[in-house]
Amino acid sequence: MSYLSPKAMLKHAIVAPMVKIYGPTVVEEDSIIDNMVILGYPTKSNLEAVRRNFEGRFDEALDAVSSGCFVGRRCTVRSGCVIYERVWLEDDVQLGHYVMIRELSRIGCGSVVGSFSVIEGECNIGRNVSIQSNVFIPRRTEVGNGVFLGPNVVITNDKYPPSGKLVTTVIRDNVIVAANAIIIAGVEVGEGAFVAAGSVVTKSVPSGVAVKGIPAKPYATTAEILEKRGEYLRQ
Repeated sequence: MSYLSPKAMLKHAIVAPMVKIYGPTVVEEDSIIDNMVILGYPTKSNLEAVRRNFEGRFDEALDAVSSGCFVGRRCTVRSGCVIYERVWLEDDVQLGHYVMIRELSRIGCGSVVGSFSVIEGECNIGRNVSIQSNVFIPRRTEVGNGVFLGPNVVITNDKYPPSGKLVTTVIRDNVIVAANAIIIAGVEVGEGAFVAAGSVVTKSVPSGVAVKGIPAKPYATTAEILEKRGEYLRQ
């Protein structure tokens, strides 16, 4: 059930027995890799190479084509996670159960990704980001530092699906997006903005503005929302 590439480097990491690690993957010290985790899973194009040249040794075939991934210090990768090749997890990243992160994505220091979330390829996630469970982040999304994405948030990257013409959606620093919100392709949510639960954001949101509704429209400032939160916490 397990496989460890001879090219992989585990630097005093804690690795469970039922783990598959492909390619020149690096896992830094004090990280925990739980059971049923796959590190360095090959991209679609590399899997096609496996299909063409398969000789009956599946793990060895995947290992031969994988470029590996990088897991920084003190990371926790919980059971069921699949991390593709050319993914970079910086120090102190925490992954819930059954998280999938596709190729060419980077997760910044201290960020948390909740269970069953999907981060597609070419995504940049900043430092100290909190991504709750069941969040979908599509290819080419940019997420800044200190962002909160509530459970079941969906970000999109195709204005007229399935056109195949993908665009970049941007979430700037310190944005709060509450549960079940949808961010439409190509939108930019400005620094410190607030998106209320269940909103559908069809237009870019200015910095420091709170929006809600379908489609989402401004109704307050983020400062006012945070002030109400402070009052609530003092009760």
